[in-house]
Amino acid sequence: MYALNFYSELYEDILRKDRKTVTIRLGDKEDKYRTGMLVWITVGPRYGRRQKLYSAILDKVEVKPISDLTPREIEKENPEFRSQDDVIAFLSRIYSDFLTPAHLVTVIHFSRVDESPF
Repeated sequence: MYALNFYSELYEDILRKDRKTVTIRLGDKEDKYRTGMLVWITVGPRYGRRQKLYSAILDKVEVKPISDLTPREIEKENPEFRSQDDVIAFLSRIYSDFLTPAHLVTVIHFSRVDESPF
């Protein structure tokens, strides 16, 4: 089972409210994540204890330069983001790297899977 982990202080609330349905990860992650995969959505620190929020299915996984991100993808990554510059600033902070619109990212669209008690 794979997981998509998010930092709890940034994303736990919007994940729980289904306001975040896309994650944008730096680099080409197609070898790790594929359309149709089931994953756990988790929150917590890197290399630390994490909490599973729910299971999700990966609806679409695609690699593209930051300059090709759509406004909808940017908004579904973070409802407060409005532009590619917002994404670049955020990813630069997370990955501690200087990024440009030409850098490749993996855009992962996901949907919650409700687990039946039966």
